[in-house]
Amino acid sequence: MRRRGRRQREASARDGNRFGHRRWTVVDSPAVRIPHSVLPADPLVRSLVTQSVLSAFGTGTFLTGTAVFFTQIVGLTGAQVGLGLSFSAIVTVVLSIPIGRFTDRVGAKRLWIAAATCEALLYLAWPAISGFVLFVAMLSVLAVVEASGQSARNVYRIAVFPRETRVNALARMRAARNVGYTLGAGASGVALGIGTHAAIIAVPLLTGCLLLVNAGMVTRLPQLPQVEQPAATVGEELHVGGPAWRNLGFVALSFTNGVLTSNQVLLNVVVPLWLVERTDAPKVLLAWLFGTNTVLAVLLQVRASRGAETVPGALRAVRRSGWAFVISCGVIAVTHDTVGWVSIVLIWAGHVTITGAELWQSASDWGFTSELSDPRRLGDYQGIWSLGHQVEPIVFPALYTFLALQVGAVGWAVIAAIGVAAAVASHPAAHAAQRYAERFVAQPSPT
Repeated sequence: MRRRGRRQREASARDGNRFGHRRWTVVDSPAVRIPHSVLPADPLVRSLVTQSVLSAFGTGTFLTGTAVFFTQIVGLTGAQVGLGLSFSAIVTVVLSIPIGRFTDRVGAKRLWIAAATCEALLYLAWPAISGFVLFVAMLSVLAVVEASGQSARNVYRIAVFPRETRVNALARMRAARNVGYTLGAGASGVALGIGTHAAIIAVPLLTGCLLLVNAGMVTRLPQLPQVEQPAATVGEELHVGGPAWRNLGFVALSFTNGVLTSNQVLLNVVVPLWLVERTDAPKVLLAWLFGTNTVLAVLLQVRASRGAETVPGALRAVRRSGWAFVISCGVIAVTHDTVGWVSIVLIWAGHVTITGAELWQSASDWGFTSELSDPRRLGDYQGIWSLGHQVEPIVFPALYTFLALQVGAVGWAVIAAIGVAAAVASHPAAHAAQRYAERFVAQPSPT
């Protein structure tokens, strides 16, 4: 009877899908049904989604506890921690393009495996680090390894999927990483709550162990022989252009995209400071804001990415992101003069619109890199794109904090104008990058 009931449920799921209802993946337990939109049926996407959760679980565990670990275990001051992080960021900027080209040379999967393994071992070594000099050295090596892994991972994900499903798959992985970061924050929170020396040391050890398992999962992914050959193809086209820096439209687009990613500064830096210093909203609201952002990112990232598989679709996502960015600035700005529940509701609404800006910006990011990168030089193009991403952490935390907290309403208007300018400038940049790609596209020779 149990077997027959399972077949009936599977048939009902198929019938529901035919009539336009949401498709469900039925697992062994009749009480557990997982939406197909969350857990994909494609085995490769499923593997990469699982890997994304595991990787983010590991790194999220350490990220949550970094301040406590660096000050109490490594023995640093807050100023030393900031200086070390800044130096590692400079290392990442300087090496972005060389690392991208190195990815093309050695192959995406091979470099991803090596970087994932090294990253895990470095985290396992954190408890042995003490003093400022070793701290900076460790951060610098870790920055190179993490940048290499990110470059290889991004190249692999672009190359492994056909263009029709690529953005959707990337959106699923992004949603999965949000789940992983939440798990990591919870695990780190338990350790920090215990607060003992051994509990805090366990944070990087747990991260290292999780990342070792992650490296093992990467080894089981399929090879990319076409991408790793000199004449690799993506989709149906073969690009034969020069180095990525010659595609000036793509270079400009990487920087406008970097400006649009500054929604993260609003989410994680400016709005929390604004809430604490310029409004009467309770501080506990911050937990609800971050919780809302995580839930929306998990549930809506795939939906927000629909239609971004083409350059026009990616530009449409840019426009939506720009509008959401502007609306959020306007809503948050007025909370300086509101009180009580009005402040709470407006801040929450502003945070939701910033989340919308984040989701649409991510979708446009994947669409642009998917459609405008040279398939033979995916690593090189990823290096340029990564360089644009460095604009956000270097420029905007100090700039946006000053504009919002010191200038006030006019400052919020300037922040909104920066977002609008980036969204507008993305259009001619994307069209120029597309013309460059079309100029250097040839059909692959028959084999």
